[in-house]
Amino acid sequence: MSIRVLVVDDQHLVRAGFRGLIESAPDLVVVGEAENGTAAVAAARSRRPDVVLMDIRMPGLDGIEATRLITGEPATAGVRVLILTTFDHDEYVYGALRAGAAGFLLKDSRAAELLDAIRVIAAGDALLAPGITRRLIAEFARRDTPPPTPARPATVLAPITEREREVLVLVGEGLSNHEIGRRLHISPGTAKAHVGHLLAKLDARDRVQLVILAHRAGLVPVD
Repeated sequence: MSIRVLVVDDQHLVRAGFRGLIESAPDLVVVGEAENGTAAVAAARSRRPDVVLMDIRMPGLDGIEATRLITGEPATAGVRVLILTTFDHDEYVYGALRAGAAGFLLKDSRAAELLDAIRVIAAGDALLAPGITRRLIAEFARRDTPPPTPARPATVLAPITEREREVLVLVGEGLSNHEIGRRLHISPGTAKAHVGHLLAKLDARDRVQLVILAHRAGLVPVD
């Protein structure tokens, strides 16, 4: 079954370029386009894509608020949002993280990286570009998260097993299921199962929230 993608950008030529690239892949299909956040929310409701490729800076409702609405509504809560960002120069990316974005992709990424990113996000497998993710989450933690009290990590993490705690640390470092499997000498499927248990036990929506939780609990040092 093809992965259904909604392309959101305020520039027609950019959307056309993304559409052409995405539809060149046999397992991906573009189910719609939107030129701003308002149109993106409406399209997400009507088209129910698996992944929204979301620009941030758009007139009217921007990508951050559109992401917040899409991920916050029960009807579209399962839609995954992949944010396009310049990262080093785009302060809005921190707001996108808080709004529920499932991943981030640099705008200067290669075509193959974009296609792979869509697949990764659709599978709920991992955050993108672990090195970038670690920088992003570390900055998020510095800006937005007070140091946890000594009792809080134990309280929050009480339901999980020691193995799940090890997996949570590696998720917090931005590793994929395959990378976690190699690190812990387990299969990717087993790693994925542990991540699923963590999502359920910690009441987390996705891996982004697990990463934030790992940092808030002090499991991953902030560089």
